[in-house]
Amino acid sequence: MAGSTLKLLRFPFSFFLMPVYFFAIGQVRILEPGKALLVFFILHLLIYPASNGYNSYMDRDEESIGLLKYPPKPTRELFRVSLWLDFAGLALSTLVNRWFLICVLANILASRAYSYRGIRLKKYPVTGFLTVIIFQGAVTFFMVFMGTGGAGTPVPWLAVASSSLLFGCFYPLTQIYQHSQDFRDGVISISYKLGYRGTFLFTLLMFLAGDFLILAYFRSQGKPLQFLWLQLWLVPVLAYFMSWFLAVLRDPTRADYRHTMRMNLVAAVCTNAAFLFILIQNHISNSSG
Repeated sequence: MAGSTLKLLRFPFSFFLMPVYFFAIGQVRILEPGKALLVFFILHLLIYPASNGYNSYMDRDEESIGLLKYPPKPTRELFRVSLWLDFAGLALSTLVNRWFLICVLANILASRAYSYRGIRLKKYPVTGFLTVIIFQGAVTFFMVFMGTGGAGTPVPWLAVASSSLLFGCFYPLTQIYQHSQDFRDGVISISYKLGYRGTFLFTLLMFLAGDFLILAYFRSQGKPLQFLWLQLWLVPVLAYFMSWFLAVLRDPTRADYRHTMRMNLVAAVCTNAAFLFILIQNHISNSSG
């Protein structure tokens, strides 16, 4: 496999998408460890890298993208490898259950419609935004929950909805340094429409809405303390967010690649840690109960 292909698959980027996975398996009453490992492998080492590769093949970025300050030129090999990763993910999904298989297929189709030049949902600010937050948030939570032991039990719909809102609150921030690059490619992102100030304010409103749903969910489960623990883990995220926001208000050039990647890293580390903590709490209590 060529080095450019390996780089553009961006395997490390899956770390930024893990919080929804950990949140979902933490809400499964009786977790199936084998299925949980298989689902993790399918999503983070097959489906997400395939989506990254396909998107890079279609975009042919010449400027910075997530985790690649200087992306290499995509080749035909990248396109073929992304397809093979998708096929492998679908084949392995048959070992999980039908719900998971259907959702994986839906995610692949949504990802392709988002990037494919003949459809290109990403060029529409609202449609592209909704496609990403629904499939990377709610649909991903649902399929992880159903695939790791939740099938046959009530679906925590408040948690499902909050996943989309929390994923959606940070997604526009990932586009904030790409306004010029996207516009030249005919893509009008939601961040471009909102502008720098509007992107930060929209992120804050989405976060508050998602946080409210999570509070309602944990209260419905009789676990309000878990909501408080989550807020403590999110303090560094909010601190960096506010300091960056103020810096951008003073100097719009701070809405750049370096600060965006730092924001992504702080958010991913803290939310992964928070939902891992809650997962461990829940499954220790379940096993002792």
